[in-house]
Amino acid sequence: MLFISIGVLWVFSTSAFSSYILASLERRFYPTLAKQSPSADAIVVLGGSVGAAKKPRIYVDLTGSSDRVLHAARLYHSGKAPIVIAVGGASEWRGFKIPEAPSISKLLSEWGVPTTAVIIESESLNTHQNAFNTKRLLEQRKIEQILLVTSAVHMLRALKTFRKMGINTIPSPTDYRVVDREKFSIFDFLPDAEALSGTTQAIKEYLGLMVYRWRGWIK
Repeated sequence: MLFISIGVLWVFSTSAFSSYILASLERRFYPTLAKQSPSADAIVVLGGSVGAAKKPRIYVDLTGSSDRVLHAARLYHSGKAPIVIAVGGASEWRGFKIPEAPSISKLLSEWGVPTTAVIIESESLNTHQNAFNTKRLLEQRKIEQILLVTSAVHMLRALKTFRKMGINTIPSPTDYRVVDREKFSIFDFLPDAEALSGTTQAIKEYLGLMVYRWRGWIK
C-alpha cells in the first residue's frame, strides 16, 4: 500500500499527467481575442481571482487567476458590453473576511473601467450561488445575455450552472494553465509541487461536476 500510494502521488505530481488532466477541461473552450469576442449585454467575472489585502499587503494581491479580472477589463474596453458584474463573496478559507467582489471592482477601476459601469454581487460563496444571485441582478436590470469570464479549467462547471439557471451565457475563458508544447522532457515525469497543484485543481473540478449533477444544479 505504501508503494502504491507513493506511485499514485508521483504520477499526480508530474507535469505530464497534470497537463493531460487540466487540458481535458481547458481544451473544451478555446480563447478569443477580446476585440473578436461576441458582444453581450453584460460581462460577468467570477471571483476566486484576487488575494485579500491583509498585512503586510496594502493592496489587493494578484493571484494566478487574476487574468479573469484583466480579461473582463479588456472585454469592456473592446466595447463588448456596457457593464461588468463582479461576483464573489467572503470566502474565509481564502483569507477573505470581507466580500471579494469589491476588491475585483477596485482592480477594474485601476485598469480603466469606470465604477459607474461595475455592479457588485458580494453574497455568493460558490458557483451555484454565483449563478443564482447573478440571475436576480440580470432580471432586475432586464439583461438578457452575458459574457461569462472565469478560468478555462472552471468554465465547464460554471457555464453549465449558469445555463441551467436559464441565463443566456456566452463563455469567455481565460487563465489557461496548459500551453502547447512540441515534446516532453525527462523533467515532465519528475514530481513537481506546481504540477500537483494543477492536478488537484482539475480533480476538484471533476468532483464538483459530479456533485453539481447529483444536486441537480447542472444537466
